Amino acid sequence: MFEIQPMNPEHYRQQTRRSTLVIVALFLLLGMLCATASSQLFGTPGGDNFKWNLIGVLAGLALTVAFVRLQLWSRPFMAAAVYGWRLKRSLMRVTNQMHQVKAGVAAGDERSMKLLRFYHLGLTQMHQLDGNSSELGQLVREIDAHREALEQRGLDPEQARLDPAWLEALKAFK
Repeated sequence: MFEIQPMNPEHYRQQTRRSTLVIVALFLLLGMLCATASSQLFGTPGGDNFKWNLIGVLAGLALTVAFVRLQLWSRPFMAAAVYGWRLKRSLMRVTNQMHQVKAGVAAGDERSMKLLRFYHLGLTQMHQLDGNSSELGQLVREIDAHREALEQRGLDPEQARLDPAWLEALKAFK
């Protein structure tokens, strides 16, 4: 279950830039080490070692991904990046079923209405965190109209939590 957390956009961008630089530096280091090692171990001196360099870089990439997921993912300096990844992943889960969400909203299904509200709140936060408010301006009418519809039905417009059961319930609207 994912829950939208309040976050300062400036702090978010500062932290994600920092974690990105750490990951890029780690990849450069591991990619170069692995490419050099594979060329030295398996290549031919003075020959074409492109294949071994490429294999070394790919091994460095795999090691970087593994190290980030196993060691860095839970570190405090990665918290903003992990939150952003989880937010975008949650929004993608809803986007993948958006035709069913809209069908449920049109049918007056409360879970679909809550799910669409979560999507709107998450999308709003994602655009704020990324500093991309111009794209959000196009959705303001839809977001406001949906919030008003929720309030008219007596539903809480603050749907900050994505309940996986809501996504499962969408199967009825295929």
